[in-house]
Amino acid sequence: MDLALLRTFVTVHRAGSFTRAAALLGLSQPAVTSQIRTLERQLGRPLFLRQARGVTPTTIGDELAHKAAPHLDALVEITETGLDDESSLRTLHLAGPPEFTAERALPALTELNGEDGQGYALRASFGNAEETLEGLAAGHHDLAISTARPRGALLTASTLCDEEHVLVAAPKWAGQIGSGEALETVRSVKRASAFENVPVIEVHESLPFVSRYWASVFDCRPAAPGTVVVPDLRAVLACAVAGAGLAVLPRYLCAAA
Repeated sequence: MDLALLRTFVTVHRAGSFTRAAALLGLSQPAVTSQIRTLERQLGRPLFLRQARGVTPTTIGDELAHKAAPHLDALVEITETGLDDESSLRTLHLAGPPEFTAERALPALTELNGEDGQGYALRASFGNAEETLEGLAAGHHDLAISTARPRGALLTASTLCDEEHVLVAAPKWAGQIGSGEALETVRSVKRASAFENVPVIEVHESLPFVSRYWASVFDCRPAAPGTVVVPDLRAVLACAVAGAGLAVLPRYLCAAA
């Protein structure tokens, strides 16, 4: 059995689509379709069921993927790294959200790079969850940090941490909002009303961070629109520190401030 056909098959099985598999393999979609049909003829069994969007493996396809994938992955690793290439510095390509990657991931990875800093080379790029997962699926990155779990079987994911969000504002707004002890004694919706006249700082007009926080803590939507909208959480923090209004931020980002 041709290993090239098996590699194409495993890629389609993981991607769930001839189109995505073709992009990953650097082949045309007709070439991928032809290789799968050739493999199906050799086996005498259908490997995929064609759907309106993508393909679904048959039980035979799942069985073949389970048997073949680990061995193909091992062969690919050997061909990519080489048997006697220990002297070369390997590069880790990382993608993730700019704030968490810069504040947490990169410092942690740097600590793992050895005392001489020559354990591996590192290349980082920033993007939102959709961008980083698409780049990872296309082979542009080795590792991605995302706030959303990938769909399908092409990528595997592990939980890295739980991100805690906190409501912050400069001290000058405390008199208008009231003390935390006083707010705790009133209903959640009334507590939310204490913030109605405080400007809101956000990363988008839809107020993603503030809206989620209000729904979780106050059981309502924020009444005020965004006063300062800037697409970077570090800029949101800087505006909050300067007294521009309230913001909802990850604790790791604003704890020192």
